[in-house]
Amino acid sequence: MSFISNIKRLHRNNVTTLQKSPLAEISGALGDLGTLLPLMITLAVNGSISLSTTLVFSGFYNLATGVVFGIPLPVQPMKAIAAAAIASHASERETVAAGSVVAIVVLILSVTGLLHWATRVIPIPVVKGIQFGAGLSLIISAGTSLLQPFSHHWDFPLDNLVWSFAAFLLLIMTQKASRFPYALIIFVVGLILAIIYVATSSHHHMPHFRIWDPWFKLPKWSADAIGMGVAQLPLTTLNSVIAASALAADLLPDLPTPSVTALGISVAAMNLLGCWFGAMPVCHGAGGLAAQYRFGARSGASIILLGLFKMLLGIIFGETLLDLLMAFPKSLLGIMVIAAGLELAKVGQSLNYGASDLWEESVDQHKRHRDISDEERTERWTVMLMTTAGILAFKNDAVGFVAGLLCHWAYKVVGWIEKKRSRRSRERESLLHH
Repeated sequence: MSFISNIKRLHRNNVTTLQKSPLAEISGALGDLGTLLPLMITLAVNGSISLSTTLVFSGFYNLATGVVFGIPLPVQPMKAIAAAAIASHASERETVAAGSVVAIVVLILSVTGLLHWATRVIPIPVVKGIQFGAGLSLIISAGTSLLQPFSHHWDFPLDNLVWSFAAFLLLIMTQKASRFPYALIIFVVGLILAIIYVATSSHHHMPHFRIWDPWFKLPKWSADAIGMGVAQLPLTTLNSVIAASALAADLLPDLPTPSVTALGISVAAMNLLGCWFGAMPVCHGAGGLAAQYRFGARSGASIILLGLFKMLLGIIFGETLLDLLMAFPKSLLGIMVIAAGLELAKVGQSLNYGASDLWEESVDQHKRHRDISDEERTERWTVMLMTTAGILAFKNDAVGFVAGLLCHWAYKVVGWIEKKRSRRSRERESLLHH
């Protein structure tokens, strides 16, 4: 199928899905706010990115992603770079330089076919482990963030554990209604609370008209910037590209799955474009895809709408949005992140039934599910858990990836040795009989 005809097919699906379930698509578009807002706001406050430019550029990326891929693929912050930039108060030029380092390396891996090769050799239990670990990491980080600011929660009537509990109850009651506009309701409630807080505060200001004024920024490729980029690489290649492609196939089997090469080129293009203007380094991600799917998104229409909304905000209000965004209740964002983490972690349930490596061609050219023994089930489960354990224990996707691979190949080597011994034993027995 040609590129143009594929775009037309995805466009028809986007329009049809939006017409059938407009509220669900809008709700799904807001599903990844729990990841986006805290990091984007903190980076903007520290002067590590331009808020207005980030909104405009990431909005454009959302729009382009929805058109080209036709699925609710997120555009989210590069978390390792964001965390390092926040901790070190990195300058705007260094932060964008770190994103460009990742972009260049990912582009090379994509055009040379190395990313595509990696998807063929990386065992599915390891990929599932990365997804499972990412989901649990989101839940843990959300829980930690909910506990920290609430030691005197009654002093903050617009942002406390009462709001978290109410949002959690609503999440539980609507968990079987997959198209219920949960994220939309939470966003509207949170926005009203934020407006009340800013309007009644003498230290904060409501957004006002300020047209976007982009400036060219030459990235500063310092040792710190390169170090931040290198630290981000495992997370981008494993979670943003490989795991996101696999998750798209699991969640949306009726739509074309973006290849790892296409996702890699997309990540590279976004950051090579935005790094010259102070835009936040961004990528795609399995967690964001799970979040937007969990809250109702089923097509690219959801993120096209989100992209248009972000671009409009960035062009009209720009940096004046900062006080309002900072006032958005963390108690509500935390529950949204927990829901996203649960959705991503649920992917692990298909490890031993339904995983892509368990389907094989039958004689009549139809795919059939391969039967696996209890021993193989245990091995696959152990490899997935080993990968997840490495991610959670060391808070590093690369460590979990290596741990999962070592566990997988340890089983393979032991199996190969046992087969060799069995074959030699049979040969000896046949010689004795003769």
